[in-house]
Amino acid sequence: MPTVTMYSTRVCPYCLRAEALLKARGVQHIEKILIDTNPERRAEMMERTGRRTVPQIYIGETHVGGFDDLSALDRSGDLTPLLGAMSAQ
Repeated sequence: MPTVTMYSTRVCPYCLRAEALLKARGVQHIEKILIDTNPERRAEMMERTGRRTVPQIYIGETHVGGFDDLSALDRSGDLTPLLGAMSAQ
């Protein structure tokens, strides 16, 4: 299973929904980077993704985007293969 990294805050409902979806697809561990407690990490997220909102999700080195992007990827059937293909690397 690839490393899943999620920029998040402690009170973000979309972050909780993203985490639940990922866990439903077999992800056991999500590396959470809490940007509300660490402003430097917020700046890192914005530089890395070009976005200001959370969650921002990476599967391995692939930037998936936010919850809406993750959900769309799942609905299209592309999330599970991405998780599986990356675990073979």
